Amino acid sequence: MDTVTHTLFGLTTYGAINKDKMDKPLRRSLLFSALVGSQIPDIDVVANLTETGRIMEQMWHRGLTHSYFMVPIWAVLIYLVCYMIWQRKDPIIFYLAFINVTIHNTSDALNAWGTGLFEPFFSTRVTLGVIPIVDLMIWFIMLLGFLIIKVKKEIPRFKVWRIVWVFICIHVSLQLVQGLVIQDQAQEQYEKVAISADFIPGSFTVLGKQEETVTIYKQRLGQEKKKVTVLSSNPEADLDLLYRENPKAEVLNEWSPFVVVFEDETTIGIFDPRFYRNGSSFLTESIHK
Repeated sequence: MDTVTHTLFGLTTYGAINKDKMDKPLRRSLLFSALVGSQIPDIDVVANLTETGRIMEQMWHRGLTHSYFMVPIWAVLIYLVCYMIWQRKDPIIFYLAFINVTIHNTSDALNAWGTGLFEPFFSTRVTLGVIPIVDLMIWFIMLLGFLIIKVKKEIPRFKVWRIVWVFICIHVSLQLVQGLVIQDQAQEQYEKVAISADFIPGSFTVLGKQEETVTIYKQRLGQEKKKVTVLSSNPEADLDLLYRENPKAEVLNEWSPFVVVFEDETTIGIFDPRFYRNGSSFLTESIHK
């Protein structure tokens, strides 16, 4: 998910806690725990400060720092920082950090980018593609909750935010079920399949690879497919040359579910078709021959 959504996740989990009997230091600890927990897995972006980090960006971003095995470690670190600053030992500080780191990692795995949920023990990138990186429906649900709080002041805030989370979970569950059904249908026709949720709820972009052909189409559950384009991958291209001259290309090939290989008189490269828009993909690595 995007940084704004992760921040909103942190704020709404903080808002869902009944803080009526809590003192100011504990409240501040909880706010810190929620916000830092909602963001800390993205600390891996510091790897881009090195040349190796920039080459390995696809593999390292959303890698080990986003692993479920790191969740309790992040939660403990956040708890210790809160104790050093505000001198509070309440276990809810740890739990809130734990929940927010888990939400961050899980929500990232639900979109098309992919997340190393089980690193370092398994290198598989979990990429369900059932919600977009920026989910406007989630924003709308949160905005509705905010407006209810402003208009219905007699309703306790924490109850409103808890209801907001119920509706977010319902929305994500519906997207998950629809996406998995559509993906399962596509797997009957193609060797490899990937899906990517569109901004409109219930609408998905489906990518099916059969031999060297990638077909991209739009689909909603129970409706006809709307073909977008058909891409052809070049099996004769010299990928060894590409990888030697551009190491990021080999990383992209390893990271993506599948790629499209292209070559002409001057250029050879690969791209991830999940991000193909208007004739190109923003995840493309190539070289000039």
